[in-house]
Amino acid sequence: MENITYTRQGDYLIPDLTLPTEPELPLGRYALMHRDYLEQHKRVTYLNLLTQGRLNEHLYQTEQTAIQRLELLTKQLSAEQGVTEELKEKAPMQWVGMMNNIRSQAEELILNELIYR
Repeated sequence: MENITYTRQGDYLIPDLTLPTEPELPLGRYALMHRDYLEQHKRVTYLNLLTQGRLNEHLYQTEQTAIQRLELLTKQLSAEQGVTEELKEKAPMQWVGMMNNIRSQAEELILNELIYR
């Protein structure tokens, strides 16, 4: 069992509480978006992860999953819509426009499936 130390504040003893240390992990935009969502809309989950020292790990895993899912969805949607390397060579501007649309579709799915849940 841990010994808890206290600091006297006037007539009161206040426990010296600290959050567990977490490893520093690189957090990208999806992780930061998910953190903001948890903090604003899922406060209990956010505080539980924070006080258990698991918030950064959770955010990092969410980021990695989002990136993998984005790549997979982009490939699938490209194949479904006929966006090929051949199209890229023949009509580069059309290819760019179609890829931007595909990426937007994939990102919207990711935001709904992973980030804002």
